[in-house]
Amino acid sequence: MRKLLFIFALMISMPKVSAQDKTITTSGDILQMAIPAAALASTFIWKDDTTKPTWQFVKAYGSSLVMQQALKHIVQKPRPDGSDNFSFPSGHTTSAFSGAAFIQRRYGWKYGVPSYLLASFVGYSRIQAKKHDGWDVLAGATIGIGTAYLFTKPYQKKAVDVSLQRINGGFMMLFYYTF
Repeated sequence: MRKLLFIFALMISMPKVSAQDKTITTSGDILQMAIPAAALASTFIWKDDTTKPTWQFVKAYGSSLVMQQALKHIVQKPRPDGSDNFSFPSGHTTSAFSGAAFIQRRYGWKYGVPSYLLASFVGYSRIQAKKHDGWDVLAGATIGIGTAYLFTKPYQKKAVDVSLQRINGGFMMLFYYTF
């Protein structure tokens, strides 16, 4: 977790690259939806009927967006660029981190680290576009991660299943390997 916070701090403190501002902003706009879309798609690819992963995603993502929108209207913090919408917390960052945390919580750090790096880039893109400051992005990330952890159960794929069956007055031990 410390490594993740360090990477996040690096992303939001990177110097501004003015020639690429529009590209960075557009990339952040795309990723804020692509990350949760990948998380949702994963629930259909790796089926697990016992934990209902699609419903877990809907609860995690939906509650993060409701909480984020409620806070925007309660706090009513103006954006750094002076535009009309409210700033706190960052909706793009909430969306990206909700998807990234779902992926990490569900499938482990192997997929979580790249997801969190992409979500951190989304946060950086919002700061460089002057739509948010660090506190807005940090709050959005916290909401996204918190709701994902609240509603998401890890995927438990059984590698080996052992069972006993009675056959002709004796027993047979069966091993099933799932890959």
